[in-house]
Amino acid sequence: MKKTYHGSCHCGAIRYETRLDLSAGTFRCNCSICMKKRNWLAVAQPEDFRLLSGEEKLGEYQFASRKLHHLFCKDCGISSYSWGENEHLGTFYAIAVSCLDDATAEELIAAPIAFVDGLRDRYDGPPEETRHL
Repeated sequence: MKKTYHGSCHCGAIRYETRLDLSAGTFRCNCSICMKKRNWLAVAQPEDFRLLSGEEKLGEYQFASRKLHHLFCKDCGISSYSWGENEHLGTFYAIAVSCLDDATAEELIAAPIAFVDGLRDRYDGPPEETRHL
């Protein structure tokens, strides 16, 4: 069941709300940027995401296929969400679970984690090794 969460960057300039069902699953990816950021993400549909403040503080980084828009706060540098287009999902938001201000420890502990092989552009299954993710 979806629940409304509030998220933000470290300094609070970027604030948003999103509806997620953490019990439906989260994911970790082994692509180059997710590895460096140790991303833990959940997917939200466009109708379940609303930026509340800080649009003018958002910086953007893209690389490789340039399909994903990796956003970050220009003040504190934290990437609390990204957005992109996918042939299976359509437009989606990738929410940094660690930036959900009101997710409880119990909700995070109970959230299932799937692993995807973004390094090889295989998002339908896990990489061979996941212990480091």
